[in-house]
Amino acid sequence: MSLVLRGGTVVDSQGERVLDVEIGDDGRIASVGNDLRGDINLDASGCVVAPGFVDLHVHLREPGQEDAETIQSGSRGGALGGYTALVAMPNTEPVADCAAVVEQVRHLGAAALCEIVPTAAMTVGRLGVDMAPMGELVDMGVGIFTDDGTGVQDPRLMRRIMEYSTGLSARLGRPVVLAQHCEVSALAEGGYMHEGDWSSRLGIPGQPAEAEELMVMRDIALVRLTGAHMHFQHLSTASSVAMVRGAKAAGLPVTAEATTHHFSLTDAACASFDPVFKVHPPLRTDDDVAAVRRGLADGTIDAIATDHAPHTDHSKEQPFDSAPPGMLGLETAFSLALEDSGLDLPEILALMSWRPAAIAGIGDRHGTPVVAGSHANLCVIDPDETWTVSGRAMASPSSNTPYEGRTLRGRVRHTISAGEPVVVDGEAMR
Repeated sequence: MSLVLRGGTVVDSQGERVLDVEIGDDGRIASVGNDLRGDINLDASGCVVAPGFVDLHVHLREPGQEDAETIQSGSRGGALGGYTALVAMPNTEPVADCAAVVEQVRHLGAAALCEIVPTAAMTVGRLGVDMAPMGELVDMGVGIFTDDGTGVQDPRLMRRIMEYSTGLSARLGRPVVLAQHCEVSALAEGGYMHEGDWSSRLGIPGQPAEAEELMVMRDIALVRLTGAHMHFQHLSTASSVAMVRGAKAAGLPVTAEATTHHFSLTDAACASFDPVFKVHPPLRTDDDVAAVRRGLADGTIDAIATDHAPHTDHSKEQPFDSAPPGMLGLETAFSLALEDSGLDLPEILALMSWRPAAIAGIGDRHGTPVVAGSHANLCVIDPDETWTVSGRAMASPSSNTPYEGRTLRGRVRHTISAGEPVVVDGEAMR
């Protein structure tokens, strides 16, 4: 059965035009044009039809922490947020540091509402001691390695991982991406928010910005030495953004992401002592937020990610210092980008779709132009619809959103994943 998205404005990497989009039963775009009719017709009037979003940084918790999230529930939240691909972090239980766990994630992802892209840990158990079997994992198609949640502390080990990764690129057919959570543990340990005026005022021990910046500096130096492709996760400080800008100007193979909460919230939010605002890296200052926004605007930062991190109510309801860090992000990301990034719609779509797709190595099927023959991974968004955030109403079993009760503008109306309408009129179809 053919499916037609009717009456929308197509916005993709080729520009903007008003077209209907017909999707065939092979999961590809059959045609684009005017006055198209299909067996199923979905209204896109007043909406933007765009390539589906790609999130480079999602914690789906499965296997091992299914009370907080599952691959199925996470993919449902992703689809509701306009995502057609989610890059799953490896800090599961057990850690995705071997072929068996990666294959389990891939198998579970086969039934998801959007594509699940497994990553693997750089070190065994994410312990930062021994390198994971990267060659075996590359041979099964893994293209991104990260110890996310912790940065690799040993510079000698990090150099070895970088050097080894460059030799694996030919086997993968593209550069192996090393994604680093930049945080020097010796400086960050014992800190629960950003170290600054607000931490002093509140009496909460803080993490200095330098805990992030020193590892960014180190890894840029190691990229210069090894030629490895380094992707910096969730940049949060002005100096980190400046260093990545300089590395790009020097022609080094580095990319970077910023999260929605790092350009929409500051450390002042922690004044409530509500652990929903606890996240790593922590919420930073107004100056840092402004720097992240500038980095998004000038291309220093390549992608908007969510660092979607579900936690059960009982774990997040502990005291601020004891509660785990992390926030929900999938269903609010587009709206927050539209409201708080300072960017226009085409810039936001680039940062949420085709640029992250290229980094993830899935640009052949996600983020592609809306033309005949392309894979039908699409979202239809109403940039003017307003809605009120409710953690309980989200697809996740968890509800730890820092935007509870906030009214946002911009919402997904339909999501098409591999030709299947998985969200129709704002409702998940399965």
